Amino acid sequence: MGRRSDHSRKELEAMLVVEGHKHMADVGFARFSAREVAKRIGYSIGTLYNVMGNYDRLIIAINTRTFQIWTDYIRAALDKGGDDRIRSLVEGYFGFARANRNAWTAIYDHHLPTDTALPEEDDRLRAQLTEVVVAEVAALLPPECREQAPRLARSLVATVHGHCVFDINGSFALMGEKEPIEVALARVRESLAAAQADA
Repeated sequence: MGRRSDHSRKELEAMLVVEGHKHMADVGFARFSAREVAKRIGYSIGTLYNVMGNYDRLIIAINTRTFQIWTDYIRAALDKGGDDRIRSLVEGYFGFARANRNAWTAIYDHHLPTDTALPEEDDRLRAQLTEVVVAEVAALLPPECREQAPRLARSLVATVHGHCVFDINGSFALMGEKEPIEVALARVRESLAAAQADA
């Protein structure tokens, strides 16, 4: 494929991330192809690497886009979920993972080299999801305990995530668990009740 210069570098990066995200959602991390992404936007693989830097940077950008879409999904779930906002959070977590299985699992399938840090902007954008959870947890804690909200929120996310992984990969089905969301929600409520009682 010949050289093209139809788009600016910023436009190319946006196109690569959007098409890369679509490709990831279609095939998953194991079958993801950077060459296919370049082909989809009509540019060479060399252009892709010139714009993105390397394969890891492309995957980081795609996964960050997933985080942003996920955050919007959770916010929408909270907006329309009624008074039980913790249920909305848990159901939203499962709902997004189930509806976006390939893109969601790609977040956890991709591992950066040990000497490579997540770029600061990607870290900031990804953190917005946790910030939503922290705000909801803090609202349930007595004022004198709200400084504990970030730590508790991270623990609750880990709890729900573990349940969600077992749901997505079929482990719960093999164990005969038919209501993984309710099980995860019960564990979250128990942890919140314990934190409130300790206040």
